[in-house]
Amino acid sequence: MNSSLELRKLTTPQDLFQAAAEEVLHAAADAITQRGRFTIALSGGSTPRNLYTLIAANASGSLPWDQMFFFWGDERHVPPDDPESNYRMAKETLLSKIPVPPANIFPVPAEKSDASAAAQTYEQTLQKFFALSAGEFPRFDLILLGMGPDGHAASLFPETAALQEKSRLVVANWVEKLQTSRITFTLPVLNAARCVAFLVSGADKAAVLHEVLEGNAPGEKYPSKLVRPSEGKLIWFVDRAAASELSAAA
Repeated sequence: MNSSLELRKLTTPQDLFQAAAEEVLHAAADAITQRGRFTIALSGGSTPRNLYTLIAANASGSLPWDQMFFFWGDERHVPPDDPESNYRMAKETLLSKIPVPPANIFPVPAEKSDASAAAQTYEQTLQKFFALSAGEFPRFDLILLGMGPDGHAASLFPETAALQEKSRLVVANWVEKLQTSRITFTLPVLNAARCVAFLVSGADKAAVLHEVLEGNAPGEKYPSKLVRPSEGKLIWFVDRAAASELSAAA
């Protein structure tokens, strides 16, 4: 297992959400103290939904929201009001319940009919916000990720073209089994973060989590294996059900 990887085993899903919420709040306070702002990339999925609800309920009055900036690590190719939209989910559970300035929220422009154009526009948004030079990657303070039952992270699905991307920040990744494009951060962006936190809950993820953390299969088959921040922390928050197939030493 990656020596810089921190595995936090929690008992129940609720314990997992609580621990992850505390990490978000800690990372935010730390970043704002050191650099005057906190940049976070949100994830879609059912596990983050519960995390966002918890943060909105417990921290809405206590954080310097005007110094916090929200992005998305991936997005479905749907308009922002679509039930499938990761942005819509985050807005309903978190962003509509906290006093964050609208100018601090950067949704993926997934309403564009051309997914590649949406990806390119979002890449330009990142370049401008982070004031990047050519060849530089943004350094997010925290990127939240889920892991799919096939081992995908963000919208980097097994054996898809985006896994090979070395220079772009955001791409439209065609996912054959879903017959759609997903707009996603690339691996270089994920791996440039100060901290990446995976949230994994449920027995249906146990076999894949074992493969990702302890198996020998190549990362192209389980893309979550390829997320390894070069100069940052990697934290896996897992509940007991998800961790049930890991070795006792893990």
